[in-house]
Amino acid sequence: MFGGSHTDLSPLILAFGDSLTAGYGLGAKESFAAQLEASIRGRMPLARVQNAGVSGDTSERALARLPRLLSSLLRRPDLAIVELGANDFLRGIPLERTRANLDAIITELSRCGIPVMLAAMQAPRSLGAFAEKCDALYADLARKNAIPVVPFFPAGVIGNPGLTLPDRIHPNAAAIRLIVRGMLPAVLDALISQRGIAA
Repeated sequence: MFGGSHTDLSPLILAFGDSLTAGYGLGAKESFAAQLEASIRGRMPLARVQNAGVSGDTSERALARLPRLLSSLLRRPDLAIVELGANDFLRGIPLERTRANLDAIITELSRCGIPVMLAAMQAPRSLGAFAEKCDALYADLARKNAIPVVPFFPAGVIGNPGLTLPDRIHPNAAAIRLIVRGMLPAVLDALISQRGIAA
């Protein structure tokens, strides 16, 4: 499926998600993928982050497009960051369907030899017990698949009007900077642990 050598190329991260990954409403250099790449390059100058985010994606739609995405890759990524679920929660998709779709995505990436990191979404606290079940979903999937899980949103970002676009939903560039800063240590640890990747 993949060409090229795993050990003689710069680190490649696949950012697989929805509008939060794609960079809805942001400039090309302000998206999660772009800012993460810039931050990683402080340690790994040739690192690349491929933006595989599609705005509006549910976990089901992402699962459906995954085979086509994988077949288009020229080399095997050193890490895939899976960021999905927010649209499922907003649309009231049953949690068991979201869980099954995410599990299938993780399984397929792992089958292809791609290490996975799960970015946990936080459902609105106004949803009460449902929000707690959403939180548990990511921890359960990470435990089942023996993969790292990190929160996508650091404390203080969700609900902060100064960190959202005018739609009051999507994060602005400043919020993305905080998100990347929070996730960077875990991403670097995951890359360093992979064979052939040096700090």
